[in-house]
Amino acid sequence: MNRPPPPGASIGAPRGTPRGPAPARRGLLALPALLAPGLPARPARAAPLLRVGSKNFTEQLVVGELFAQGLERAGARVERRLNLGGTAIAQQALVAGEIDLYPEYTGTGLGVVLKQPPEGTAEAVLAKVRAGYERAFHCTWLAPSGIDNGNALLVLPATAARLGLVTLSDLARAAPGLTLAAGNEFADRSDGLPGLQRVYGMRFGRFRQFAALGLRYAALQHGQADVVNAYATDWQIAVGGYTVLRDDRHLWPPYQLAAVVRQAALAEWPGLAAPLERIGARLDNRVAQELNRQVDQDGDEPREVAARFLAAQGLG
Repeated sequence: MNRPPPPGASIGAPRGTPRGPAPARRGLLALPALLAPGLPARPARAAPLLRVGSKNFTEQLVVGELFAQGLERAGARVERRLNLGGTAIAQQALVAGEIDLYPEYTGTGLGVVLKQPPEGTAEAVLAKVRAGYERAFHCTWLAPSGIDNGNALLVLPATAARLGLVTLSDLARAAPGLTLAAGNEFADRSDGLPGLQRVYGMRFGRFRQFAALGLRYAALQHGQADVVNAYATDWQIAVGGYTVLRDDRHLWPPYQLAAVVRQAALAEWPGLAAPLERIGARLDNRVAQELNRQVDQDGDEPREVAARFLAAQGLG
């Protein structure tokens, strides 16, 4: 997920794991500071206790820390319950009241949790998950961030230039002469090869399976594959300068990241939503790629990465 787990996929596989103590920091994205001032802190005696969860891959750990630190700066006491596992575990903890909120993806909420067809515009999918979660779980989806961590097919820039590839429709015409590298379940998922064949008539000359995402990127870089299935906020995309092909027929649903919150927690502290949505407004795929890179490539801790980002945005 990594990314959100796609509909039908097994949930709980980590995409990245933070490594070791951080080296001296290099520098963050040059991003504009937040326009709104920081929230005033509440008196310590009145501060609510909020339990923040996350799933068990890099992006979730970083965003979980951003949410936790943002709430602390707004005056809340925060108990971190990060790195819980996959979607099923995080969702169960939320419904059971063991956590009050965690970051989730709209496509995952619709397809994996609510088990509805993961299709529609970003607005339609958000409306469906909001209605479904409020009805079934007494939970609310806050305003989505700018992160949309959906599926992607990407190629080397030289391949895109040579074959004139901009969209997946372009790729469908060239696919019989190309090799695709993807995860083990991509061959059978409805949004994998079957979906590409159904929507685009896409059939590759060869299909190679690599369970680890890093191996897929290595296969692309070393000429063992021409096309790779990846995710939109993978840090390798920015570092490697790969070309992401546009899903022009909308096979894949949006995977907008937002905080999912228990309504009981919102009722207890109505100010909970503001700092989370303020942070989300400063996140997009480019920012997520860089924050993920600082953990996976540089070895920095998610807590450190989150603190630097909030400071750079005027929330430190």
